[in-house]
Amino acid sequence: MSVESTLPESLNERAQHLLRVLVQSYIRDGQPVGSRALSRDSGLSLSSATVRNIMADLEELGFVSSPHTSAGRIPTDRGYRFFVDALMRADLPATESEELRALREHLEATREGPKELVAAASRLLSRITHLAGVVTLPLAPAALLTQIEFVALTENRVLVILVFNDREVQNRIIQLERRYGPDELRRAANYLNEHCRSRSLNQMHSELLRQLKDTHASINQVMLDAIAIAQQVSGNSESREGIEYVIAGETNLMGLGELSSVDKLKRLFEAFTEKRDILHLLDQSLRAEGVQIFIGHESGYQILDDCSVVTAPYSTGDGVAGVLGVIGPTRMAYERVIPIVDITAKLLGTALNSRR
Repeated sequence: MSVESTLPESLNERAQHLLRVLVQSYIRDGQPVGSRALSRDSGLSLSSATVRNIMADLEELGFVSSPHTSAGRIPTDRGYRFFVDALMRADLPATESEELRALREHLEATREGPKELVAAASRLLSRITHLAGVVTLPLAPAALLTQIEFVALTENRVLVILVFNDREVQNRIIQLERRYGPDELRRAANYLNEHCRSRSLNQMHSELLRQLKDTHASINQVMLDAIAIAQQVSGNSESREGIEYVIAGETNLMGLGELSSVDKLKRLFEAFTEKRDILHLLDQSLRAEGVQIFIGHESGYQILDDCSVVTAPYSTGDGVAGVLGVIGPTRMAYERVIPIVDITAKLLGTALNSRR
């Protein structure tokens, strides 16, 4: 996730360098950065007055803010985003060998099933980053349709007999807009068995829509009937419970100044318990590629306005299986956290594959 973070040409590299130094200083010390300290730490031959002018320009553009008069400046969400985007364009430092070795050894030592591996990964992320670690459970592969049959019932209802993966049989009753005779139902079933075998119900629906679009000029009644009935089948299919996650280290957030408000922590912990908003955020990461970073308001959830969420998907031989990450304050050590999350995702995927 990113926001516009391009600095105007008039500020060019000098302003960008000062902004990076300011963000690094604030992440390290947690204190507003004054112009004199910034001039000293930047390594540039700039007077405090020049630095103040540049900071005023950056503040006007929304990259920094002044929490109190004459108290120095701190980065805004936009300032953090510029800093993180610059990090992602550069070569991030390798994770410390001891942390990497500990991650690998602990995951390899966990000989239980996927749930235990996920719980171990969550605890390790929390312990290494000193933030809250979150890992979703591996998604179960979608059941593939082997055969479908229809039996007419009363009042426009139809019994749907579904066979998945050549062994699992499910019966469902759907309500159609009109009565279909036995011959119509048989032709519709034959059409679906021919064109949608070895697909999930969602894939069946997508394939039929594609065929409807591609063959619109030559569409026939059998296909129309098949699509009408299939839409009811896929629409009434039992929804998957969705992704579930394991979270560890929530109490790490209690010692952080930005999140020390009792009311703020209470609402944040309630969000962890209810899971809805966090799951939606993780689901976005599940569909994305590589490391994703949501800074403050970028998450779209007010409860996370003072937090950053860094995630990465993990994969098995069947493709993306889940997502893991950390939740902490916007003032987190991104240079350290991003590679840890990235490497942990790769190690978890490898560990899960070794148990297949």
